[in-house]
Amino acid sequence: MWSKNNCLRHESEPEGDSSFNGKKHLFFFLSIVALISFPFLPGCRSQSSASRIVIVNGPEPESLDPQVITGQLEGRIVKALFEGLTAWNAKGEIIPGVAEKWDCLENGTFYRFYLRKTFWSNGKPVVADDFVLSWKRALDPMQGSRYADLLFWIRGAKEYNEGKIKDFSSVGIKSVGDSILEIKLNCPIPFFLQLVAQPVFFPLPIDTIKIHGENWIKAGNMVCNGPYLLEAWKINDRIILKKNPNYWHQAAIKTKELVLLTTSKASTAFNLFFCGIADIILDKGLVPTFFIDTISHKPYFHSSPILATYFYRINTQRKPLNDSRIRRALAMAIDKSRIVKIITRGGELPAGSITPPGIAGYISPPGLPYDPDRARSLFSEAGYPGGKGFPPLSILYNSGELNEQIATEIQAMWRQNLGIQVGLRNQEWKVYLNSLASLDFDIARSSWVGDYADPTTFLNLFTKSSPNNETGWSNDRYEALLHKAEETVDPVVRFQILHEGETILVEEELPIIPIYFYSGILLYDPDKIGGIEPNLLDEHPLSKLFLKNHPTP
Repeated sequence: MWSKNNCLRHESEPEGDSSFNGKKHLFFFLSIVALISFPFLPGCRSQSSASRIVIVNGPEPESLDPQVITGQLEGRIVKALFEGLTAWNAKGEIIPGVAEKWDCLENGTFYRFYLRKTFWSNGKPVVADDFVLSWKRALDPMQGSRYADLLFWIRGAKEYNEGKIKDFSSVGIKSVGDSILEIKLNCPIPFFLQLVAQPVFFPLPIDTIKIHGENWIKAGNMVCNGPYLLEAWKINDRIILKKNPNYWHQAAIKTKELVLLTTSKASTAFNLFFCGIADIILDKGLVPTFFIDTISHKPYFHSSPILATYFYRINTQRKPLNDSRIRRALAMAIDKSRIVKIITRGGELPAGSITPPGIAGYISPPGLPYDPDRARSLFSEAGYPGGKGFPPLSILYNSGELNEQIATEIQAMWRQNLGIQVGLRNQEWKVYLNSLASLDFDIARSSWVGDYADPTTFLNLFTKSSPNNETGWSNDRYEALLHKAEETVDPVVRFQILHEGETILVEEELPIIPIYFYSGILLYDPDKIGGIEPNLLDEHPLSKLFLKNHPTP
């Protein structure tokens, strides 16, 4: 669909009357939609009513285990199935969840959570020890949770995960009876209540997991405590969630059933929405970029800044990518302004840093500029003048039309500016995630949405202990600065330290190449769908969605 032959040009770039081109594309897609066989079409729209909302969610989920997942698309589903101590509302604000209230004591290093009376979907009560056992599972090195490092703020958690502490009772997690959970932190952190709303902190049905093993997440086996139950999971088709009658606040859940359709193709997603089969598209990557100019003024098009960055990871364990001069050159040979102007088109900003704007009081370093001359000079210094002798490399990306467009454009920029040949490698979501985790790539497309409003939600990714580093890179000076920031109470000084650390990451070492800061783009009819509010963390809880002008089921 997109030209790969004409160096830096794409068929999606408008010429002349862009509205006419948009109409041509629209007519083309609507003409072929009737010819395309969607396995999930039958029955979808015919049952859409006050009791059902249909959502295009993205590719096939990696898992529905809260301690395994790392992607946003899985997180949306898991946050509907489970609930932690705190939760998010539609505005991206923290609200009480299983904990009805809490005390913050000892200068912010000790939390006492008071649990409300809640139940698992099998009728058993949720108790404080469910959290203790679940967090122990997350920290178990044999579990291999890639989000375990979020618990490292808790006293002794990192040491237990690394095997330095064998006795879990030494970790700062303690149940007091059935209704009180006490947490001791290494240092005060202002975003702790946002942390415990993340999936890795959810209580899990440990008894059920012991019975079913890895199959505990299947429909019919899963026991959960959230607003919804897993009714069905049809691979590469749909996931169906039904209202949980045992949820403590189930009276506030306005939609009886949610259907999440699976696709990685933006054209498919848009057709499902435009033809009325789906009510919502929740992912910018599922909106065809060449339609954005045409539909950006439509009432169903919604765009706002979010705390998220699109970037490339570099496998620093592979030659010649282990040379920081090569990594800096690759970054300076990318015209990021062109990418957001010609390809993404949704109001995105070129990124020089990994931390997006929007965190009050924090200013990221500017990063490296687009400078092909300096990039060529660095290549020469590293022994590859004009790209001669440079070994073949490839860009890995997960299936998706936007990712392919960007990879094709960067491939062409590197060929033109550096004289190197770089291949493209496309994988489905689950396989791609496995390739990242095993460092089976040269350069890989990535993105990250902030879990909480602090720079460490991005910067901590690239520490030695982070399972989400996935670059093979570490730097003692960087580690020391992040550790120093942990011990710094003054917020201004702390942000200065983090700024210094991020400078190492994005201006000196470059194990990653920031490409752009996202704009959150959603498609839905605001006269029909309620419960969605723009917010920086791009939190849109499925449990808050409802169809307007319909009674609660």
